[in-house]
Amino acid sequence: MAKSLSEMSLEELWELFPIYLTEHQECWGQWYEEERDTLKNILPATLEFRINHIGSTAIRGIWAKPIIDILIEVPDAAALKMGKEQLAAGGYICMSDSGNRISFNKGYTEEGFAERVFHIHLHLMNDNDEIYFRDYLNAHPEAAEEYESLKLALWKRYEHNRDKYTMEKTELVAKYTKLAKELLCE
Repeated sequence: MAKSLSEMSLEELWELFPIYLTEHQECWGQWYEEERDTLKNILPATLEFRINHIGSTAIRGIWAKPIIDILIEVPDAAALKMGKEQLAAGGYICMSDSGNRISFNKGYTEEGFAERVFHIHLHLMNDNDEIYFRDYLNAHPEAAEEYESLKLALWKRYEHNRDKYTMEKTELVAKYTKLAKELLCE
């Protein structure tokens, strides 16, 4: 009998779910819209929230992991708690909870990735640097190309180490997020 995901070590999970990049797919926008509609139906109508497509699949034309990242912003701690409960009840797996940021996954199975994979990021309102980064790269193709080149260079080196892959991108992501915020202040 195969181990459940919760029984696997981090190394086993990284082996089962390696970093895999693919050319930009037009279907990613549609997958986001369909999942956004699912999320809207899961979250209570009384809950104030904003939903955005973030991550590399939201940046036009670049190679990305075929995982749709979705940011849900809510107004306060009570809404975070309610959102967490509703998403868990809706079948999303809570991966981390740092108090003001909660992450969920959908599409991970004991056999590997499902056809569609989602990462849901539940944050407080205006904790949304990912939107600044996305918008900056979509408005500046040269920055998007630089990001894509970095990702491609890191891919095989850190294929089975998501933490290192992410850490190696941090400086460039911070640089363009800062530039995006500075442009808004001008």
